[in-house]
Amino acid sequence: MTFQIPTGMSRRHFMRHVATAASTIPALNFLSHLEANADEVRKNQKGCILMWMGGGPPTIDIWDLKPGSKNGGEFKPLDTTGDYQISEHMPLTAKVGSDLSLVRSMSTREADHGRGRYYMHTGYVPNPTVVHPTFGSVVGHELGSKRKQLEIPSFVSVGGGSGSAGFLGMINAPFVVDSNGQIRNVPKDDKGRNRLNQRLSMLSVIESNFIKSNRGDSPKAHKDVYSKAVNLMTSAQMDAFKVDSESAEVQDAYGRNNFGKGLLMARRLVETGVPFVEVNLGGWDLHNNVFTTLRDQRLPVLDQGISALVTDLKQRGMLDDTVLVWMGEFGRTPRINQNVGRDHWAASWSTMIGGGGLNNGQAVGKTDADGIRCEGKSYLPGDVWATAAHALGIPTNVVHTSKRGRPMKIANGGTPIKELIG
Repeated sequence: MTFQIPTGMSRRHFMRHVATAASTIPALNFLSHLEANADEVRKNQKGCILMWMGGGPPTIDIWDLKPGSKNGGEFKPLDTTGDYQISEHMPLTAKVGSDLSLVRSMSTREADHGRGRYYMHTGYVPNPTVVHPTFGSVVGHELGSKRKQLEIPSFVSVGGGSGSAGFLGMINAPFVVDSNGQIRNVPKDDKGRNRLNQRLSMLSVIESNFIKSNRGDSPKAHKDVYSKAVNLMTSAQMDAFKVDSESAEVQDAYGRNNFGKGLLMARRLVETGVPFVEVNLGGWDLHNNVFTTLRDQRLPVLDQGISALVTDLKQRGMLDDTVLVWMGEFGRTPRINQNVGRDHWAASWSTMIGGGGLNNGQAVGKTDADGIRCEGKSYLPGDVWATAAHALGIPTNVVHTSKRGRPMKIANGGTPIKELIG
């Protein structure tokens, strides 16, 4: 398992604490049964799974095809069980189309990878005077603190970083794991448990005294992060990370690749009570050979994973309580370049949102026949996240306060998309 270290604490400092704790925890804690309290933890609790497509996916070849246009490319549109068409190379997803919706008129105008990633994750354009929290941190802050039986982090990112918790503090930072989610080198003896308890007691005394010295919020944040690390390694809820405990049939359905395993882990985490999970699938910066790469590499993995996740959530009665969001940092040019690729494009592109009890099975917004511009209403990242917040039961009028005392609206004051929320 790998960690993303929150801003303000060195990796060496944090990992020294984690390694110390890990070396003294009996493995028996990890073999405890999760099912005993899983139902209680997840009862009437909603969650969100973000599928992040790093690099900027060509949505014109996936969600908003343009047959008959010189920009249309090689793929044909395919009918879905919803009221829209998608790529012919997404046949499994087409079968669950009634449980998903498309937003086809995103217009964000941030076509740089770093800026686009920040904007789509936070709802805010980058600003040198403030670090805005990624939306997973917002959800973790709003919902995770209310789930008293949740012992593991309220925001987990699988397969990559997700940005920062910003002014919401270290305790709301994403906990980053790989798609295997395994912790190694855990001793099995009770002697290790005693050493851990002694060290935790000593640390508690030292850090409590340091906090009382009024040296700012960093000591408190340090202690909170350390406590989170200890909980991670002692809680039976850690079993949620063990995707290999699922049946071979379920693992095969999702796909035995990093994205498929990440989505299966996301389902297990949401089922355990984690309110926000991000799963990363990179490799979308397709300046060259866009159609070959999509057909042979990206779309088969994407298609299988989305279809399996929706089907699994629905069979478990979880889909209406789980918001699904699919997005990258921008789209790609309608024009096909000389290398049979598409370049960066943020003026007119698509995202996908589904589940969550939303009015699904529809495409909201549209682009022109060549995919160059949005026709009618266009949408911003804050609108997508406001829609997700509405579905999660988070009031969109909540205002957070930055460290400089500035009021910050959830999702930058975005408006829930009325066609989706009813």
